Amino acid sequence: MLNSDQNKKIIIDGSRFSDLAGFYDEASLVFMKDTDWKVGTLDGFDDILYGGFGVFENEDQAEITWKESQKSREDLGLEATRIFYENKIRQGKPFNVELIQQKLDELFSGNGQTLFEILIEIIESHKNITLILD
Repeated sequence: MLNSDQNKKIIIDGSRFSDLAGFYDEASLVFMKDTDWKVGTLDGFDDILYGGFGVFENEDQAEITWKESQKSREDLGLEATRIFYENKIRQGKPFNVELIQQKLDELFSGNGQTLFEILIEIIESHKNITLILD
């Protein structure tokens, strides 16, 4: 394991965005410097965290500091998540409308995840990445 001085340090600045599209722009800026590729989906965000392109290599130790994370928690909270799911339901294929409706129902019953919580879970699923909510 590398010591913390060798960790890649990445800052996500929640003051620079207020919706999921803005988050994707911020992620593209900080993770995909000097590449043409832009983050545009939750799966795409997960993919870049594996490394191998962008700012870090596969299995590099990385530290992500999410500044203004409380603002992001609110911006990417219940309302933004509702809109996200409703847009996918309205669009239909290729999305699994039944699954998305189930996720929407879970959200409103208090058992579902907000977009912010989904993004946190994606980051934390990468064991080589340390997340600091600031």
